[in-house]
Amino acid sequence: MISLTNTMTKTIKNICCIGAGYVGGPTMAVIAQKCPEIKVHVVDINESRVAAWNDPNVEHIPIYEPGLSEIVAETRDRNLFFSTKVDEAIDQADIIFISVNTPTKTYGIGKGMAADLKFIELCARQIARVAKTDKIIVEKSTLPVRTAEALKDILHNTGNGVNFQILSNPEFLAEGTAIDDLLDPDRILIGGDTHTAEGQAAMQTLVDVYAHWVPKAQILTTNVWSSELSKLTANAFLAQRISSINAMSEICEKTGANVDEVARAIGMDSRIGSKFLKSSVGFGGSCFQKDILNLVYISKSLGLQEVADYWEQVIILNDHQKLRFAKNIVKTLYNTVSGKQIAMLGWAFKKDTNDTRESAAIYVSDYLLSEQADVIVYDPKVKTEQIYADLEYLGHHDSETIRQRVKVVKTAKEACQNAHAIAVMTEWDEFKSLDWKSIYDDMYKPAFVFDGRRILDQTSMEALGFNVNIIGN
Repeated sequence: MISLTNTMTKTIKNICCIGAGYVGGPTMAVIAQKCPEIKVHVVDINESRVAAWNDPNVEHIPIYEPGLSEIVAETRDRNLFFSTKVDEAIDQADIIFISVNTPTKTYGIGKGMAADLKFIELCARQIARVAKTDKIIVEKSTLPVRTAEALKDILHNTGNGVNFQILSNPEFLAEGTAIDDLLDPDRILIGGDTHTAEGQAAMQTLVDVYAHWVPKAQILTTNVWSSELSKLTANAFLAQRISSINAMSEICEKTGANVDEVARAIGMDSRIGSKFLKSSVGFGGSCFQKDILNLVYISKSLGLQEVADYWEQVIILNDHQKLRFAKNIVKTLYNTVSGKQIAMLGWAFKKDTNDTRESAAIYVSDYLLSEQADVIVYDPKVKTEQIYADLEYLGHHDSETIRQRVKVVKTAKEACQNAHAIAVMTEWDEFKSLDWKSIYDDMYKPAFVFDGRRILDQTSMEALGFNVNIIGN
């Protein structure tokens, strides 16, 4: 941790966040709640998204996170504002957070691995064009190492006399617990130019914002490159643990072991710990796969092929876990699911979020569609059009086929009616307490259940008559 000097810090009156997504929206809502003297403007060019954030009914905001609606209700139109007026917010801001999407490239150099930074560059050029006063620019999106250098190059060559300080402030949020993670973080990481008084003052200014509610001992300051790399490293380590326990789950299935018992045994080793040892059909979300692929690309770019191969194996294992789960459904249903109805319980990549990015349900359903199954989907928070869009994005089936073969319903019971099999894809709590006896009665027999999240009790389900397949057993 770098010790900051007592340089003059800036009094912050206005914060702008460009990007009203899964990071920008919740983060700014909490900052607005904890810093009532600061006006926080969240701006986005997506008019429908901004309209949803401004919906009079806060239960209709575009992101579902436990506790978020209540904070938005408290702060919106007091000192938290959502709009499409990007230029105006940039002009007024003392600090500008860049929280736009950085997807994996689907074209050109680095296709399939490198982060696509076109939205970051567009933000930088817009800030350079609009800004008339000195600004602190904060990288909030997950970015490759040395991105700050590119931002600096764009911003410092505007010729308009404005001075910019560029900080890296990566988010370490887990979707489903994002508000708790923001209110009580393990750490806040701020990277900046540690060699100049201006850089240290900028870092201290952002430290002072977070210090409204985060103990200063938990606010770490580093150079900007260490901060950028720390985010990728954290996600890579966590994803590695999931892929490791999932690799063991396949061995457990072949040997008669129980992966939960194995995880409990090794998790009690203080050198290992118990977190991120829950076996499942695979990890999803916006960060893990994208960040590991980014790390693989960086390693290859630096000529570190063995390092790249090591991290790429985490992704390979995760993809394998999803594919073998789908193949097991087909194999168990007598090697054909053609014309059979498969109920998918859950579409979000994890419970307590409506985020579907890289959800295992997408890939399992896509495989089942290729085997000519009919897929019936229920998720308590994901909208119908999002489910169709996820499948269409893969490009393996045309829109007409998807909408003919995939039906989205409003209850779990409706999804399971007349089903040949049920696949539990998201660990929503409600799935544990369904009326499974009634569901069994309404299914084709034998009635199969494939638990990809290990939330069902195998003994009680089998007592009802189900043929149960639980990943890792």
